[in-house]
Amino acid sequence: MVTWRKGFVAVCATLLLSHSAGAQQPPRKVVAQQVSASAWFVQGDAALGTPANRNFISNAGFVVTPAGVVVIDALGSPQLARELLDEIARVTPRPVTHVVVTHYHADHIYGLQEFRKRGARIIAQRGALDYIHSDTAASRLVASRVELAPWIDDRTELVVPDQWIDGATDLEVGGVRLRLQPVGPAHTPEDLAVVLPAEGVLFAGDLVFRGRIPFVGQADSRQWIAALDTLLKLEAKVVVPGHGALSTTAREDMQLTRDYLAFLREKMGAAAREMEPFDEAYARVDWSRYEHLPLFRAANRMNAYNTYLLMERQVK
Repeated sequence: MVTWRKGFVAVCATLLLSHSAGAQQPPRKVVAQQVSASAWFVQGDAALGTPANRNFISNAGFVVTPAGVVVIDALGSPQLARELLDEIARVTPRPVTHVVVTHYHADHIYGLQEFRKRGARIIAQRGALDYIHSDTAASRLVASRVELAPWIDDRTELVVPDQWIDGATDLEVGGVRLRLQPVGPAHTPEDLAVVLPAEGVLFAGDLVFRGRIPFVGQADSRQWIAALDTLLKLEAKVVVPGHGALSTTAREDMQLTRDYLAFLREKMGAAAREMEPFDEAYARVDWSRYEHLPLFRAANRMNAYNTYLLMERQVK
């Protein structure tokens, strides 16, 4: 698992440094958008994390119940988490009782300490345990304190959950039932989807990137596709992706991520079987179906290369 994470960290660091320059736009505000009667979410930029955007590049959600609020993911810095808490307070005076972590990537978890300060119980899938205590996690935080300063600093902590789950688990708060469904290893070993069955809402984490190229890193794309097939069977009315806008065309938008991963595997798998050099294989592929999507230039070549290496192992 540590090797997997090192590869992801290296990719993120390279992309961050290579794209931190350029014209700065006013930072996106943390604004709650209603998803259903009880559910809300906030949407980050379709961009790489930089000081200019405060690492607000992922989504987070929350569900309001009669007994308190359940938050899904904590955003990419303590300041963003505080702003999310302010938005929750504008929606309801009820306290945050739980935070469910869909996976332990920096843009989703560096705000956790603000929720812990307010007494929230943090829940994650046990697949993240090794990573949290790894040198890779520690070095990623050290790098973030430089690359994402001042939003990440010496006071930013890597928070260990209060509760680990190993299988599908129901979380009931104030009579509202949430289904916590492990779906990894896929994007990460600890992928966790959150379903609000009564209202047909799915918080998909980074299994779904809407309207942009996902960061594949060294993920197991075969398992990721299988996980998406599992989510498609849920027939959710609304999907909150880990990145991108709210989806009311759930099947279509989940299919975009699935089809992209399948396309990578098809093209890079063929090259690996024929022992074709990566550069030649990459140049030969017609990427026109995806090259218009945000972050294509930043992520696609690395996604293809990591898939090529994965397929080399899997075709042997």
